[in-house]
Amino acid sequence: MPISLNDLLVVGISSRALFDLEAEEAIFRTEGLDAYRRHQIENENDILRLGAGFALVRALLKLNALSEQRFVEVVIMSRNSSETSMRIFNSIRHYDLDITRAALSGGASLAPYLQAFNVSLFLSLHEDDVQAAVDSGVASALLYQKPENALEELGQIRIAFDGDAVIFSDESERIFQTQGIEAFENHERENALKPLPEGPFARLLKALSFMQQNFKAADGRAAPIRTALVTARSSPAHERVIRTLRAWDVTIDETFFMGGVAKSAVLAAFKPHMFFDDHKGHCDSAAPHVQTGRVPIRG
Repeated sequence: MPISLNDLLVVGISSRALFDLEAEEAIFRTEGLDAYRRHQIENENDILRLGAGFALVRALLKLNALSEQRFVEVVIMSRNSSETSMRIFNSIRHYDLDITRAALSGGASLAPYLQAFNVSLFLSLHEDDVQAAVDSGVASALLYQKPENALEELGQIRIAFDGDAVIFSDESERIFQTQGIEAFENHERENALKPLPEGPFARLLKALSFMQQNFKAADGRAAPIRTALVTARSSPAHERVIRTLRAWDVTIDETFFMGGVAKSAVLAAFKPHMFFDDHKGHCDSAAPHVQTGRVPIRG
């Protein structure tokens, strides 16, 4: 009987996001595919260094070892061919990562295969692949290169989210961008009792919340997952956020209504494995301090 991935949190990650393949990417761009192919085959027994998404993937996979129930599946989603992928699999084995599945498209677009693997979250350093994934309805982020402290071992998985256009839809964000802060605050005050529509990362947040509750129910200990909402909203626009999360039956461990204050200091204190935000400026300022993924707007 076929194995189903429907009840798992499936993370699709590119090989370049899991491992540091920047030198290899430079060979591909400057010397072409044949040179890249030769390099990977000649060095397939050389273990790759850790990439921007490694710490998050390793932390999420540890959840499976903490319970009799399997929660997370990670799938390598790569434009490599099987011929040039041996180095990737050798590195996975070296780091003892519980990853057994891969989609190797041989240069073709990866987007059609995301739904086939029921991917809940796609992470890559290739902007075209991320945009195609977003356009196909999959929560996706373009990773920044890792900061110096990105691989620091933490006792729990920590993930931080922006609000509008990430956890929630960009409906209210568009009002702010087109009509200004006063119109935005009036709109949120008038709709305070109406839950915000779901954004691209709502499904991920709900899955994390479910796992948190599952772990707490299992043994009464604190869950090995901690989430944070770090949003530019402030009073009076806070109420709709709180009521929306309550309507979703989702608890976020830490919430920061920044009111326009830079997010980087709060994020550095929270120390997330990953911070997701749709604003390039917020991502640029956060990336030197914490691992960051930019969420593109659906085209």
